[in-house]
Amino acid sequence: MVSVTKEDILAKLKMVKGPDLESNIVDLGLVSDIFIADGKAYFSLTVPAARAQELEPLREAAERAAKTVPGLSSAMVALTAAREAGAAAPAQPSPQPKPQPAAPSATAAARLKGRTKTDVPGIGKIIAVASGKGGVGKSTTAVNLALGLQATGMRVGVLDADIYGPSMPRLLGISGRPEQLEGRLLKPMENYGLKVMSMGFLVEEDTPMIWRGPMVISALNQMLREVAWGELDMLVVDMPPGTGDAQLTMAQNVPLAGAVIVSTPQDLALIDARKGLNMFTKVNVPVLGIVENMSYFVCPDCGGRHDIFGHGGAREEASRINVPFLGEVPLAMSIRETSDAGMPVVATAPDGPHAKAYRDIADKVRAQLDVLSGEGARTMPEIVFE
Repeated sequence: MVSVTKEDILAKLKMVKGPDLESNIVDLGLVSDIFIADGKAYFSLTVPAARAQELEPLREAAERAAKTVPGLSSAMVALTAAREAGAAAPAQPSPQPKPQPAAPSATAAARLKGRTKTDVPGIGKIIAVASGKGGVGKSTTAVNLALGLQATGMRVGVLDADIYGPSMPRLLGISGRPEQLEGRLLKPMENYGLKVMSMGFLVEEDTPMIWRGPMVISALNQMLREVAWGELDMLVVDMPPGTGDAQLTMAQNVPLAGAVIVSTPQDLALIDARKGLNMFTKVNVPVLGIVENMSYFVCPDCGGRHDIFGHGGAREEASRINVPFLGEVPLAMSIRETSDAGMPVVATAPDGPHAKAYRDIADKVRAQLDVLSGEGARTMPEIVFE
């Protein structure tokens, strides 16, 4: 294997022009420290917060440039926002007594009263794992959260609701096709004790899904309601990224007991996470909390901790909007390796620190659901357009 150095990557990045075509991103000081592990590079670009959206092509160009380094298999590049020197912090309202974030509001509890006929037979509770954007590790979080809930003694299933980019077959190491039972029902696939359904079991991995909204919605309803789930205490739904038709349909048609929002620490990712959170709020689905994924990086060689994408942003956001902070998961090679190999860390290394992080998150999610269930079950949400 070719040994890759930081200097090799910086040399390629010097070919990427800065935001205003003046100099390059290295000489302009936009590139953070670069970490290399297992043939993969991690770094971020610091840009003005006000220009973050327009500078996404700059991030993509830096990622492409890094990938051209011989011996480097891939690169993970994030935009981080910089506040201009001397800029005042956003005005804060007058201090008010803050309620405990772990307790749901009376409004949220009221939403849980009265089950409806749209429940899925045999499934006790359904929760969504969502994010405002892709690439934050939502699916990996969903799998390990499901396994963490299973470790508490629950019977758990996973529904991969990402029609365009299903990842559960790979994450759980499952191949093959579901068996068709009587009455058009499909038998879910299974591994590590989880029952799983995904579009990835029905089409080849490299087959693009060129479907419009109604077809996606129909497929989601079939994968939820025409599957022989059996008796489950919990169904974890790995939502597609964003806040489009599929997400709204799941929130409208499925009696979700709550949603878990996954974000990375930097300000720009949190902007998208807020969109996902606001969507669930508008459709009356309680937000169970926020998970900060890729929270920090521990160098496998020196053991030092590095906040490549910033740190603590999700915790601060959770406190600001008064929802529970469920925990932080590091950017760790072992999580990536076990996920790629279909051997999720909670199942294959249950005594390790990364599995413990996911199990702690699962414990907090279950505690939130128990508090909400104490007020009764939730009603069907209604879509509200403003």
